[in-house]
Amino acid sequence: MRFGAAAAQAIPGIVLVFLAASAISLVLTPLARRLALRFEVVDRPDSRRVNRLPIPRGGGVAAAAAFIAVGALVVVVDGSFFPAGRTGGLTTVDVVALLGGSALAAFLGVLDDYFDLRARWQFLAQLVLALVVVGMGIGVDVVANPFGPGVIRLEGVFEVAFTVLWVLGMINSMNFIDGLDGLSSGVSIIAAVALGVISLTVAIDQPQVAVMCFAFAGAVLGFLRWNFHPATVFAGTSGVFFFGFTLALLSILGTAKVAVALLVLGVPIIDTFWIIVRRLGSGRSPFSPDRGHIHHRLLDLGLSHRQTVLLIYAICILLAILTFLLSGTGQLYAFLAIVVGFGLVLLVLTRRSPEEKTLDARAYDDDAAEVRPPGGPAA
Repeated sequence: MRFGAAAAQAIPGIVLVFLAASAISLVLTPLARRLALRFEVVDRPDSRRVNRLPIPRGGGVAAAAAFIAVGALVVVVDGSFFPAGRTGGLTTVDVVALLGGSALAAFLGVLDDYFDLRARWQFLAQLVLALVVVGMGIGVDVVANPFGPGVIRLEGVFEVAFTVLWVLGMINSMNFIDGLDGLSSGVSIIAAVALGVISLTVAIDQPQVAVMCFAFAGAVLGFLRWNFHPATVFAGTSGVFFFGFTLALLSILGTAKVAVALLVLGVPIIDTFWIIVRRLGSGRSPFSPDRGHIHHRLLDLGLSHRQTVLLIYAICILLAILTFLLSGTGQLYAFLAIVVGFGLVLLVLTRRSPEEKTLDARAYDDDAAEVRPPGGPAA
């Protein structure tokens, strides 16, 4: 993996953008928390959750606002974002889809956070987001060829279908893994940093995409300060919609980054895949709630809340490092191997911890028994 002159020139701007997005999100998240409490938008304890008391949700709005604000400012200041074509930069349509789509994703998520919509309406909102992307002419037009060198080009209905499936899959991967404090937000940061670093390599050379990746990572990091265990605010549907949609777009707006996202986000993507297979196999809706996710199984094995989250972080970081060492085809083979291996692990964990078992709230450590006000001691 080699970096060119463009990468070195982009580093100061990337650092500035990352810090600015982090600072804005850090300040806005407590405000979002107060609004959630005011309108009683909270997650209440139940058999599938580990929080003992109601905790406000919808904090992901703060991260979305920070990302959109910094991203828009960068575009206004840096004229290199709009070259004649997509190669080497982002077009006007790309930027509108990324920033406008992220805003729409957060807004649709807010509706669910407030009205607590049924799964069918959540899926409809996700489908709207995917169709907006396709309608703006953005899609996955090439994928690595798993059977040999080169790529497979997707055209027409195949490009549309793959793009819609990709956006839906990314959003639901974030949605399904959002079960522990800081899990979806931390995994999103790791994926964004990996996509950003890959964008700076000589082979891809897209510093504008890298800037947006690090703006996103910084915005989510500022939110993670309040979302890590013990969390004072949850991402909510607004957060997971924003995380999933933005990562989906960042991986599409570039060269050979869909395979990178597949591998880095292997844990949530494969967890989502096996959960859906298991639910359909038992005659249930793929969106029916349960506590059969990998993070639930790890808690059942005796890991603490933080240990479970940090273990999944570590796996995602290792997969990110793997993307830097493998080619597009190698990344795809690695992903397929992880699918099989992960499925076997889930099978073993499922047999050791029956799904009917109620989640023990003691896994949520004693220091989280009370909801802490941001920046202050336990109440």
